[in-house]
Amino acid sequence: MLSVGAVSKAYQNRRVLNEVSFAMNSGERVALMGPSGSGKSTLLNCLSGLDTPDEGTIIFDGEELTRLSPDERTLLRRGRLGSIFQFFHLLPTLTALENVALSLQLNNYSASEQAQLAMDMLEEVDVAHRAKAFPREMSGGEMQRVAIARALVIKPKLLLADEPTGNLDTKNGERVLNLIEALSEAHQVGLILVTHQEETTRICHRTLHIHDGILSEDALESRA
Repeated sequence: MLSVGAVSKAYQNRRVLNEVSFAMNSGERVALMGPSGSGKSTLLNCLSGLDTPDEGTIIFDGEELTRLSPDERTLLRRGRLGSIFQFFHLLPTLTALENVALSLQLNNYSASEQAQLAMDMLEEVDVAHRAKAFPREMSGGEMQRVAIARALVIKPKLLLADEPTGNLDTKNGERVLNLIEALSEAHQVGLILVTHQEETTRICHRTLHIHDGILSEDALESRA
């Protein structure tokens, strides 16, 4: 489903990614750990098509990302890639339902389909009762659940989660983490989970480590 081959990226003559290579299967959950400045965000941006590597290949769902035009990469993100962020990134002027429906609107679903599918997804993440609430009226845990619904409503092949529990307290963080695991299983969505917390990797099948742009995997970290 995803194959990354010898990807390198430099900014201002500083190599941020150094021949990074790994592959993952459909439905697999992979944790990506590393200190601040190690290259995690740069790698995630390359995987999502927001940035392009200087060298190497990224093949996602049968397509070579570096050969796609910016518009083609945008369409890929809209339809086959879901993203969850530490700070939610919900649009403040839209309700929970409208935030989730926006992903469907961008993919040309009808208004009735948008409303029904968005509500169904809010029910699945247990915040349907907050459908008409604006982000400022919701708790952090509720906002992250809405963000998860927004990411999954398009039925992506791969979910990119960048520190999804980093802005939550321990209790809500555990609930969100369990939800991501359950939904990944239920929808057979691949997951790349960026984190600096060892305990967060428990929902993943294996853990990759990145340091100074170099990726490694400890065989002891792999999970059945």
